[in-house]
Amino acid sequence: VDEVVVVTGYHYAQIEPAVETFPVTVVRNPHPEDGQQSSVRLGLEALGEKFDVVLVVLADQPLIGTADLTELISAFKKRPSGSIIVPVVNGQRGNPIVLSMEAATEILGSDKKLACRKFIENNPDKVYQYETANDRFTLDLDTQEDLQAFEKRTGWKLALPKPAHAKTDAA
Repeated sequence: VDEVVVVTGYHYAQIEPAVETFPVTVVRNPHPEDGQQSSVRLGLEALGEKFDVVLVVLADQPLIGTADLTELISAFKKRPSGSIIVPVVNGQRGNPIVLSMEAATEILGSDKKLACRKFIENNPDKVYQYETANDRFTLDLDTQEDLQAFEKRTGWKLALPKPAHAKTDAA
């Protein structure tokens, strides 16, 4: 991996200081309420055209590590067809995904509301579904139930950040 772009949104004040010492480009999404597709587009735009392959990695998958990214890059290199790799575990679509430069350029050239998920749905001929048993590709933390299942699986204790609009006790 040659370059990393971190796109922040609602919780930028907590995230940006945590990554500022790393060799990453930080882009703040001024409209995170527009959804994940707006953050993906900002990240792709920040990369420009100086890449061959892009990994779109979500921040809510804490078990994804170097070996997992290497597995996806290897699958991309060996794919029989398509310009996008989507991991599939027991029939469930996972993340991260891998895009060729051509696919990323097509996404950026499309409607502003169209990002990876819709692009993939609209262009199944460009997608290679990489079948794997690696369940880390389908484990993400979106709900309190997800956190509880994660804690049971790993023994790690995590907490979701308070919503940006939540009032604090001090207020």
